[in-house]
Amino acid sequence: MEGRLQVFSGNSNIALAREITTHLHLNLGRALVGQFKNGETRVKIEENVRGSDVFVIQSMCAPVDHHLMELLIMIDALRRASARRITAVVPYYGYAKQEKKTTGREPITAKLVANLIATAGADRLLTMDLHAPAIEGFFDIPVDHLQAGPLLVDYMRDKHLSAPVVVSPDAGGVGRANRFRERLGASLAIIAKQRPEPDVSEVIEMVGDVEGKTAIIVDDMISTGGTLVEAARVLQERGARRVFACATHGIFAGAAFDQIADSPLEEIIVTNTIPLPPEAQAARIRTISVAALFAEAIMRIHKDLSLSTLFM
Repeated sequence: MEGRLQVFSGNSNIALAREITTHLHLNLGRALVGQFKNGETRVKIEENVRGSDVFVIQSMCAPVDHHLMELLIMIDALRRASARRITAVVPYYGYAKQEKKTTGREPITAKLVANLIATAGADRLLTMDLHAPAIEGFFDIPVDHLQAGPLLVDYMRDKHLSAPVVVSPDAGGVGRANRFRERLGASLAIIAKQRPEPDVSEVIEMVGDVEGKTAIIVDDMISTGGTLVEAARVLQERGARRVFACATHGIFAGAAFDQIADSPLEEIIVTNTIPLPPEAQAARIRTISVAALFAEAIMRIHKDLSLSTLFM
């Protein structure tokens, strides 16, 4: 790729953006990203980007709508400033839970957001652990889909847990849990659940033996924590000696921290795709950085190199 490599960031996860640029031995690009007095998002790129290969780092975490608008407006500003190529780096892709219609008269917001990013002027997307892999197909631009699984597996392997069993908290996550199990060298258990309404889950049954073992619940995100806490209690009732949880995206909405604090979970491991508040540490939550992985992916994209080795 001809042109300079420049990295900019919105306000959603500045700490991660700075860590990524540190790995790249770059300074974070100067940009004014704020609000007008009427509440509208204000963006001004304060560096020359003409002919540059530009990466915009922005997670779609709370407030989701505001951070989404920051991303779209930054992309538009860079396009109008004649950047040669613009890559949207979205560590956490929001609106991903509505990737299909479950009843009539519902939107498919994951597709809508994909359209917005492409229409704003992004040439490609770099993201991590989409809630539904099919979302990648919603884009008509190239998508590089990183996985945090190997990083989480390395962390759990270093704990030298006895008789580990990897648990999928729902049928949709079996593939993810099985890949985790293969890397860790553990057995597999599956919890079947149903959702009577949004953000509410009920455990129906469990397949697999967890008695006397160390259970590791693996998921892509933790939203309200309800599914996670209920799964942990079921595992404890089935005889699991210890219960851990691993997830890429720690959203922790509503009273999630209070629920987790009162649960059998010994430790929860998430990545820093979403910044966590100080109270997360009190809830036995640990964070693994994905900055080095994103930095490597950005450099490989910039140099037109393969990213396949990052998916192993």
